[in-house]
Formats: sequence, C-alpha cells, structure tokens
Amino acid sequence: MVLLTAASRLSARARRNIVVATFDHGTGSAAGRAAALVARSAARSGFLCVTGRASTIGTREEEWRRGRWQFLEQVASKRRANVVTAHTLDDQVETVFMRIMRDAGPRGLAALYADSEVVRPFLEISRATLASYAELHRVAFVQDPSNYDRKHLRNRIRLDILPSIVERNPEFPEELLSLARESATWRRSLEDLAGGVDAEAEPDGALRISRSSLEGYDADSLRVLWPALAARASVVMDRRGTHRAAEFTIRGATGGAIQLSGGVEIVMRRDHMLLRRWRSAPTELQA
Repeated sequence: MVLLTAASRLSARARRNIVVATFDHGTGSAAGRAAALVARSAARSGFLCVTGRASTIGTREEEWRRGRWQFLEQVASKRRANVVTAHTLDDQVETVFMRIMRDAGPRGLAALYADSEVVRPFLEISRATLASYAELHRVAFVQDPSNYDRKHLRNRIRLDILPSIVERNPEFPEELLSLARESATWRRSLEDLAGGVDAEAEPDGALRISRSSLEGYDADSLRVLWPALAARASVVMDRRGTHRAAEFTIRGATGGAIQLSGGVEIVMRRDHMLLRRWRSAPTELQA
C-alpha cells in the first residue's frame, strides 16, 4: 500500500503506464480484504487494477509464492511491463539467511541483489521505516494473521531467530547484506564469463551449448559456470547438479544424458550439449 501511495504521487506522465496487480491467495478473509483494499485504492488513484485469485488454497509459503509470481509475470507479459514490488531491506536479510540455511552457493546468496527485471525501489529501506511512513501518512493496509504464524519458516526467522541473533550481534544483518553484495558482484562477473560461451536458446526452450566453447575448463570452473548457463534456460541448478554437470562435461560420451533434480536433463551431442526439461516431465514454472 505504501508502494501504491508512492505511485499515486508520481507525475501524470509517469503514472499513465502503471497497472496495479494484486493477488488473493485464498487463505482467508484477511487476504480477500487486502486485495479489495488495493483495488479500491487503485481506482481512487486512477489506476487500472488487475486482480488474481488462487485456484486452489495452498498451505505452504512456496505454493503461495509460486502462484503469486505466476500471476504477476502473466500480467507483466501481457502489458509488456516490469514487475515492481515493495520488497524491503528486511526481506533481503531474511532471504539471505534462509539461503544460507539451505546451503546456497554464491549465485543464491546474492538473493534480491541479483540483476533482475523485477524493480524493487524499497530494497534499501527497512520495514520499520515503511511502517512509520504508513502511520504518519495514514496509509490504510490489512495485516494478514498468516504473517505471525510460526509454522512458516520465514516467520520463525523474522520473529524469533534473527532477533535472537541480533541481540547478541547487532552487526549481523549488515554482515549478511555485505555477503549478498559480494555475491551479486561475483554473480555478475560470472555471467560475463558465461557470455563468452557459445550458447543459444532453441525454439522449445532448450539451451544449446557448443562443446568446443567449454573445452579447457577444469571441473572447478565448470561447477561455477554451469549455474550461469542454466539461468539462461530459466533453470535453477543445485549444488549436486553442478557437480554432475561438470563431471558429465568432461567425461560424458556422445549420445549420453544425465537427469538432474527439478525435471532437467543434459544431453551430449557430437558438437553440442542440450540443457532441457525432461521429455517425460511436465513443464514447471520458474518463479
């Protein structure tokens, strides 16, 4: 709602291309009230508002996130626009912490600092600052009770784990942000390196990679190069997958193939490799 308020105060020229998108996760009355509030406020500000609603009621954060991002990406694609979100500095700290818990590599640890088509104007602003702004300017909003449900990992991190750590080490959030900044820099340099690899997207979404352009790289180099290549095919490659991909690149035989987690396979051809979805697996949305 603070983001919507800020958008409403832009110049008439800047406002004319803005479309508001809100998604009802179907998780309860608060979610419905929040979506209705956004729609009313958008209309008062003269914005077109597109509302989506989950077709099934999920129970996990990842299900909600996937449904929300699928909706936002569909709206943005139709309008040929970018998605703009109200992610805050606190969201970045929590995300980096969660990815450390999941043993993410440098690509993942960049988190919301990674280069993206998503625009996040509040990323260097704390959640408390936005809350103070909302109170000062009487910005109406709906607080969803699910934000305090500790059965969800992010809520436990937000409400219990991080406050406990910060109490003992007040510099901890900045240490996480510093790690994320360094990871984002590393990620950009790696993507520049990957840009030198001869690879192009096929009409079916597969990525065709020249075998000759991968010659000369050792296993360690390939383990950091493969995730950057996979990103071109909208594929997230986990740590085990990168190790297997590197080994296959060096020792794989023409005609061979390996299957990785997430419904992905790498196929070795005479002069190229194909990174693609399993032919027998359903297409998955990458949020």
